[in-house]
Parts: sequence; structure tokens; C-alpha cells
Amino acid sequence: MITQKMKYALKALMVLSEEKDADGQALRIEEIALRSGAPKRFLEHILLDIRNAGFIASIRGRKGGYILIKDPNAISLSELLRMIDGPIAPLPCLSRRAYQRCEDCTDEDTCRIRKVFAEVFWSYLLLIDSLTLADLTANHPAAGQVLGDAVLPPPAAEATAPEDAAQDL
Repeated sequence: MITQKMKYALKALMVLSEEKDADGQALRIEEIALRSGAPKRFLEHILLDIRNAGFIASIRGRKGGYILIKDPNAISLSELLRMIDGPIAPLPCLSRRAYQRCEDCTDEDTCRIRKVFAEVFWSYLLLIDSLTLADLTANHPAAGQVLGDAVLPPPAAEATAPEDAAQDL
């Protein structure tokens, strides 16, 4: 699961991305908080971290505020997750950047828990590494299926034989 801090960071970045596409104006922290629904006191720290990472810039002055300086397609969600929440691996022995041997493990090569979670984590990494901030502002039909609000096609009149179904793929 992602933390609430990460959700606030993503919401703030989505607001800045949408503003970049619209007027391109710098937004004050109060406006980002209002549009994103994130508390201002949390955003101050979060935006500082994101600014220090080079995703956004702060502009001083009367028309100052925050602007997105990187293309949303170039902002990796996995990079943001690691920056805000830390390691994303389900086990410390699977982490790319914060590897630690599990305390109770006698042999990583034969650990069945590690093997199963490595497969799950690999699938997760393939997906999360491919996602960017731009994906958060796009409309994805697959999300509706996961969330249960997609319109599914009506059932077929006749069931397809397994051999025939394989040919359709």
C-alpha cells in the first residue's frame, strides 16, 4: 500500500500537471491544497522533497508558487514511490536499493517465501516501472474493470470451446 503522504504527493503533482497543460501559471501552496484536497501543512514538506528531487520548481514573488518543470511522461511513479515511501519490495531481501537479508532466513536460494514473492514483485515492478505521472491524468478503461465500474460486454449466446478460445488470442 502507498502511504497517505504519497497520495498527497500524487494529488499535488496531478494538480500541477493539469495547470501546466492549462495556463502554465505557478500555483501557491494554498491553491494546490484546495485543488488536491491535501492539508497545507503536509504539502509544505512534501513539495519541498519533490522540489529537491527536481520535479517541480518554486518561484518567489507576487505571482510565485510551484510549477511542474518535468514532463509528466518523464516522472516515474516508481521513482516517486521510492522517494516518498522508501523501498517498495514486499521483503527486504528483494529490494533493489535497500537490500537486507531476512533475519530468519538460513538460505535465500531455497527460501520458498522469497521465490513466490519475487515472482509477484517482478510482475508489480514491470507495471509500476512503466507508469508515469501522465498515466494518472489519463483515462484508463482497465482501471474501471479493477474498480468494478466498467461496463462489461454481454455474455455470448454460445460458450466457446477452449480450443476455439485459444485461437481468438
